[in-house]
Amino acid sequence: MGKKRWFGGIHVELINTTSTMKLKLKKWQIILGVIVIGGGGYYWYTKANSTSTQVQYVTTAAEKGTLTTSVATSGNIVVDQSVNIDPTITGTVANLSVAVGDKVKKGQALFTIVNDQLGVSAAQAQTSASQSENSLTSAMISWNQAKATYAADKKSGSTVSAKQRAVDKQKADAAEAAITAAEQATTASDLGLQYQLQTAGKRSVVAPSDGTVNAVNIKNGDDLSKLSSGSSRTVPIIIGDLTTMKAQVQVNEVDVSNVQVGQKVMMTFSAVDGLTVSGKVDAIDSLGTVTQGVVTYNAKISLDALDPRLKPGMSVSASIITGVKQDVIIVPGSAIKKQGNVDYVLVLNSGTTPVQTAVTVGAANNTETEVVSGLTVGDKVVTKTVNPTSTSTTSTGSSSASRVRIPGGGFGG
Repeated sequence: MGKKRWFGGIHVELINTTSTMKLKLKKWQIILGVIVIGGGGYYWYTKANSTSTQVQYVTTAAEKGTLTTSVATSGNIVVDQSVNIDPTITGTVANLSVAVGDKVKKGQALFTIVNDQLGVSAAQAQTSASQSENSLTSAMISWNQAKATYAADKKSGSTVSAKQRAVDKQKADAAEAAITAAEQATTASDLGLQYQLQTAGKRSVVAPSDGTVNAVNIKNGDDLSKLSSGSSRTVPIIIGDLTTMKAQVQVNEVDVSNVQVGQKVMMTFSAVDGLTVSGKVDAIDSLGTVTQGVVTYNAKISLDALDPRLKPGMSVSASIITGVKQDVIIVPGSAIKKQGNVDYVLVLNSGTTPVQTAVTVGAANNTETEVVSGLTVGDKVVTKTVNPTSTSTTSTGSSSASRVRIPGGGFGG
């Protein structure tokens, strides 16, 4: 502010021109700063906005390599050579002497069956066989006597009437027929006795072969007749050779035509972390199994090495190698597009606009596709398109028209 002074009775205000000039200069400095900042901000905004609206492409170079195709399956570990111990007689379980995991030898006792009626039946069969033997002996004695009488009649000449000789001959013939009947009865009685003795012998259950006890579904005191329920039956004991363990997997009907005996397989097991075992396809069922409308075929896979941690029944995931192509040009499956019947890729070797290039594709798996012709090694193919004006990112093979059927894995893209 200026200073006030009195001159000759007149009030005069002296203005400080230096301060006023400083204030005006500061005001212009502020205005100029605002202009500079605003202009710079607008420049950087327009530049950034211009860049962000450009379509961007993610590319991958085509390269030579080995392409492996496979069929993914799953199943369980099974014992290829096993036997069910399931007696055909009924009774009560006694003297059970084995447990799961026990190793047994052929002929080793497993358990006995208490069934007194089997002993009674065997004794009755023995009595019947003895009676048949006695009847046969009596028939032979009678036949010998009748035969001797008839022979004497023929030697006596006229002393024995013709009528008597005819009667004696009939007796001899009847005695011979009685022998035949007695022999047949004896044979039947002997067979009946053998059957009853064998049946009674089944009360002692033994191992039919060497192996390991895989399952025991009975205990002492169980009634074997109660193991059946409707059309199903529980097997009392299962014995198997654990050295014959294999993987049994289910192959989908759309993949089974690609699976052949002898193909290599890689397997993993959810119960044994980190374990990978190789093997090969041993057999494929000719008849499929329908489960909830899905048709699958069982395939047996032998294991190249048996890990002691593997147990029957464990879950297994298997990858059956259906093809291996070496030294071929490979691109990601997402790079392949289709227009009508023509496969093509977008190549971006230079510039900012990709070039649509027709290709001939070969084998493919879940992630990669062989390009038979149309590309050279090093060509950069577009695998993804980033459009800033869109809310989504587009993979070149994402549309239904560009999806490629992959053996063993559904569709790529």
